[in-house]
Amino acid sequence: MTNLVEIIRLLNTDGIGPVSFYKLLKQHGSVSAALDAVAQRKQLFSQAAAEDEIAKADNLGVKIISYADDIYPENLRQLNDAPPLLYVLGNPALLNYPAAISIVGARNATIGGRKMASHIAYDLTEQDVLVISGMALGIDGAAHKGALYAKHQKGATVAVLGTGVDEIYPPEHRDLYEQIRHQGVIVSEFSLSTKAQISNFPRRNRIIAALSAGTLVVEAGLHSGSLITAKSALEQGKEIFAVPGSPLEARSAGPNQLIKDGAILTENAEDILNTLSITQNRQIKNYQLELSGLDKPQNNVNILAQKEIAPQADHFSAPPSTPSTGTKTPLLSLISYEGVDTDELLRSSGLEQADFFMQILDLEFAGKIIRLAGNKIGRVK
Repeated sequence: MTNLVEIIRLLNTDGIGPVSFYKLLKQHGSVSAALDAVAQRKQLFSQAAAEDEIAKADNLGVKIISYADDIYPENLRQLNDAPPLLYVLGNPALLNYPAAISIVGARNATIGGRKMASHIAYDLTEQDVLVISGMALGIDGAAHKGALYAKHQKGATVAVLGTGVDEIYPPEHRDLYEQIRHQGVIVSEFSLSTKAQISNFPRRNRIIAALSAGTLVVEAGLHSGSLITAKSALEQGKEIFAVPGSPLEARSAGPNQLIKDGAILTENAEDILNTLSITQNRQIKNYQLELSGLDKPQNNVNILAQKEIAPQADHFSAPPSTPSTGTKTPLLSLISYEGVDTDELLRSSGLEQADFFMQILDLEFAGKIIRLAGNKIGRVK
């Protein structure tokens, strides 16, 4: 069994990144031998500091997964610079979900762009496709919210951070961060307490691309980080999807160029679902059987998946139907400034569940409502 302390020490020694880590491992045969070799020419990251990192992770409820663990995401193993360590907050078994789509785009996104990202994320989650993004402002946040609203507000989503998993960045997404850690999973390759640095985000983007079967770009400039994610996905042989926009809008330049270069023009979730293969659909069904405890025989990964996901198994199950009262009242008029319970609001609205959550998202992006504690929604004064 590979020693986690030794991996942390080697990986955090100055001048050693994922590529050089694996080179040393290949040259010397083990992490322990690599540490001995490196110690002859440079100061190692201390054992005490590595042990402190593990203790801190334990205290925060963070799982540290190494490249040697069975639950390490298989899609990441294909990268020559795969992160030797992943810090995970939430449900780690979701990182091996067989059909996932990453949704990325501009931080300064338009209301229309954010609505598009949320609606597509919502519909994908309803169809058992996991949504992955980077928890940034704009399109990323909108995609996460759409996924979380799906499956009767129990949808899962994956946030890949460019900071330590214990650092909430941007700070405006504190509530979103808490929702994701409880309904999905937050993951990073960076050590705990790592602050936001420009150089970290391109590294994060390759993980976003690797964990998914394809990447959707919604609004992005020609030189944006979203196109870096798309480029990483393309290099990994993944599908690229793009939402077209007006040639007069700078934020449409990136997606429009991707479409010119062969990306799949995407107007709704159906365009993505139609591209997912029959094989992936079969993998989803098999994975759901595993989560339900119906698969035999079981391997270690399946057992862990059951253990981690069982309490949240309805993330990817059919949501309960909501009877319609036949009376549809304008939704905003039903929302008080003090807040109203979301389930009660759904019943009072007379809307079908999907229509209800789409309208809620639209009102939220228009700045007319805000989500409150206790599963409540309040009107903005």
